[in-house]
Amino acid sequence: MDRPRPVPTPSPLTAPYWDACGRGELALQRCAGCARYVHFPEPACPYCGGADLPYETVGGRGAVHTFTVVHRAFLPGFAPPYAVAWVELPEGARVFGGVTGCPPGDVRIGMPVEVCFDDLDGFGPMPYWRPAP
Repeated sequence: MDRPRPVPTPSPLTAPYWDACGRGELALQRCAGCARYVHFPEPACPYCGGADLPYETVGGRGAVHTFTVVHRAFLPGFAPPYAVAWVELPEGARVFGGVTGCPPGDVRIGMPVEVCFDDLDGFGPMPYWRPAP
């Protein structure tokens, strides 16, 4: 029996991120104290400890920093093989996400990628990374 894919549960901390995804934008926290971007969302800056972390829209292009191809599903709704990657953004942050738009075996370190959004049933737009033209 196929179980549905789990959906995220937005919290007050992550709601601005998911709201931006709903608009087709990628937004990350940026510390008002040290100006560094923070991903995954945090209540305090991991670099300087600052607590003022508003969300800012970023460009949505980057390069694969590292990746893995998953061959064994650990959660329902994910059909292996699939690739997940840490993506280095020119803004200085690394973001995590699934890679789509090419076979998992074609993903490479340094590969240029861009964010794209795909609707997750019962939730809404989810960010993924695809090869950039």
